[in-house]
Amino acid sequence: MGSAFTEAAHLVRRFFGAIRPGPPAAADAAWALQHLTADERALWHRMSRPDQRHAVQVARDVEAVLGPDTTTPVIVAALMHDVGKVVSELRTPSRVAATLVWAVVPDQQADAWLAGPPVRRALALYRRHPEIGEELLRAAGAPEIAATWAADHHKPADRWRVDRRLGQVLKDCDDD
Repeated sequence: MGSAFTEAAHLVRRFFGAIRPGPPAAADAAWALQHLTADERALWHRMSRPDQRHAVQVARDVEAVLGPDTTTPVIVAALMHDVGKVVSELRTPSRVAATLVWAVVPDQQADAWLAGPPVRRALALYRRHPEIGEELLRAAGAPEIAATWAADHHKPADRWRVDRRLGQVLKDCDDD
């Protein structure tokens, strides 16, 4: 019960943060962009404003926790972990619907839905955003940790391919 409640509370906070209009604060956007290469910036600019705000908050929180141990690749991982969502082109209300759909539809359906009607395809792409994010980040030449974390950030900790301590910091900051 506790984990279901925690996940629901996280989703409610994310929803209300996502419906707030506007980009990240100019200083936050500048801070984020200074950590990204030109190809990573191109992906950043494709992200929705709420995703950019969320990404900056995650990255700032990671930096606060890690302090001097924070590296640029770790900041990139925090900033770009949700970049795969850009392919689905879903906005906040549709993302809420997608989250509810995938709570009851088996994950295996995502592949079958890719060949379906546009709405199902968009839902499937949203469901596959971790894998898509990994592909986008690898194509952009992003650091290994950024591509790996994009793929693993919704997996259980025992399936992470990043250092467990670092993965836990990234996860905790993403789920705040």
